[in-house]
Amino acid sequence: MATTTTPAKVRGFAVSSAGANRWLVFFCFFSIYIIWGSTYLAIRYAVETIPPLYTAGMRHLVAGSILLAWCVAKKLRPTRDQLRASVVIGFLFFLVGHGSLHWAEQVVPSGRAALLIAIEPILVFLLASAASRTWRWNGLLAAGILLGLAGVGVLVQGTISAPPVAGIGSGFGSGLGTLAVLVGALSWSLGIIYSRKSHLSGSPLLLSALSLLSGAVMLLVAGTVFGEYRGFSLYQVTTRSWLALGYLIVFGSVITFTAYNWLLEHYSPTLVATHTYVNPIVAVLLGWAYAGESVTLQVALAAAMVVLAVVLVDRGTSQLQKTDKKQETEVPELV
Repeated sequence: MATTTTPAKVRGFAVSSAGANRWLVFFCFFSIYIIWGSTYLAIRYAVETIPPLYTAGMRHLVAGSILLAWCVAKKLRPTRDQLRASVVIGFLFFLVGHGSLHWAEQVVPSGRAALLIAIEPILVFLLASAASRTWRWNGLLAAGILLGLAGVGVLVQGTISAPPVAGIGSGFGSGLGTLAVLVGALSWSLGIIYSRKSHLSGSPLLLSALSLLSGAVMLLVAGTVFGEYRGFSLYQVTTRSWLALGYLIVFGSVITFTAYNWLLEHYSPTLVATHTYVNPIVAVLLGWAYAGESVTLQVALAAAMVVLAVVLVDRGTSQLQKTDKKQETEVPELV
C-alpha cells in the first residue's frame, strides 16, 4: 500500500524551504551588491605589494581552477564553440578588462575606479546599437547617456586635479590610470556584446571556468613580458596584500560569480543588473572609510550623476523592450 504525506507535513516542508530560500536570495543579492562593491578596495590593497597583472592572473587562475574542478565533478564537457569563445572572452574580460583595472588602481583611488566602471551599461547600449545598426532612442536613454558622459568628465577632472591620497598618485599618473580604467570598461562591454551575439551552447559555468583560466594565462604571460617579475619577491608581499588576494579569489570571484549565475536563473536580468547602481556607492564609501580616499563635492556630484545615468539608461532600455514586445503581439499572424 502506498504511503501518503499529510497536508501538515507538506505545509511544514514548504515553509521550511521558503525560509531557506529567502536566506539564499538575501545572501546572493548581498554578494553582488556589497561583496562585488568591496572588491575595488581589495584590488587596491593587493596591488600594493603584488604586481598588478600577476595579482589578476593569480586571482583568476585559482578561481578558474576551483570552478573547473566543480565542472569536472558534474561531468561537464566543453563544446568547440565554448573553447574558442573562452579565449576571446578571456582576452576581453580578464586580460584587458581586469588587467587594466588592477594596473590603474596603483594610481587611481578605488572608489573613483568603481564609478568609472559603472558606465559599462551605457557603453553596452551604444556598442549593441552600433553592432545592430539600429539606433533607437527615447528621452530616458538620451538623458542617461548625456548625464553619464558628463559625470565621467567631472570625475576625470577631479581625479587628475586631486592631491595624492595614502600613496595613490595624482596628476599625469592618475590621468593615465583613469584612461586605463575606461579602456577596461570598454573591453568588458565588448565582451558582453560578443557573448550575446555568439549564441553559445553548453554550460555557462564551464564557459566561465575556461574563460577565467584562459584570461589567467594571458595575464601571467603579459605580466612576465612587461617585466613584473623584476625585483618582485614573495617575501616582500605584506599580509594585507595576501589577505586581499585571498578575498578576491574566494569572495570576489567564486562566491559572487556563483551567486550571480544563480540569480540570473531565478530572477530577471533587469533586477539582477541593479548591482551596477550599488557597487560604486559601496566602493566609494569603503575607500573613504578604510583607505583615506577623499569624497569631495566633485566626487559626490560625479557619483550621483553616474548612478542616475545608469538608472535612466536601464529604464530607457526596458521601455524599448516593452515597446518591441507590444508590437510583436499586435502584428497579426500570416496564415
